Amino acid sequence: MYSQYKLQDETGLLRETASQTAGPFVHIGLALEIAGFESRADEIWQDLAKEGAEGEHIELVGRVYDGNGDLVRDALIEIWQADSQGNYIANFDNKKPFSGFGRSACAVDGDFHFNTIKPGQVDFNGKPMAPHINIAVFARGINIHLQTRAYFDDEQAANDNCPILNGIPSDVRRKTLVAVKEAGEGKPRYRFDIYLQGAGETVFFDF
Repeated sequence: MYSQYKLQDETGLLRETASQTAGPFVHIGLALEIAGFESRADEIWQDLAKEGAEGEHIELVGRVYDGNGDLVRDALIEIWQADSQGNYIANFDNKKPFSGFGRSACAVDGDFHFNTIKPGQVDFNGKPMAPHINIAVFARGINIHLQTRAYFDDEQAANDNCPILNGIPSDVRRKTLVAVKEAGEGKPRYRFDIYLQGAGETVFFDF
């Protein structure tokens, strides 16, 4: 649904109002419980790795901040990743121990939360990429979802040789893609905060 109204600026000229964006309505279709509806029987949610999934089980958590440094509480985050052997899941099945794809909303406590496994290295034109998780951000004010990646601060050797990560010339900008390990409950936890604009803006990819 798009706005058809016009606003008049100080010059007297009419300008088009902003188009409708993904938020805040994205939860109605993709996060029913957050939107106040009953969840579906097979909801795609934040547990990518269940009991029996091969690999190191981890948590990925974080927050989304706008250009003013304020929390974006209506953000919806999707992630997809390789398994522990560096292979992407060809056929999604939410009932398998590891699905490779999940969603989380920031509406409850400001954080997004994922239970997953640390991915293996994926080949890129004959060179291994460092372990990483692909991330898509949907929120109010974002016309087209933003795409980024979370690497891991305890994979320094792999990070130093990653052809994608090191394609970013600025060391300061590269650091915006590195999740920081912190104390978790029963398994390693990595924090990856996303800054949409301003100081410390996260690197986003166009692909």
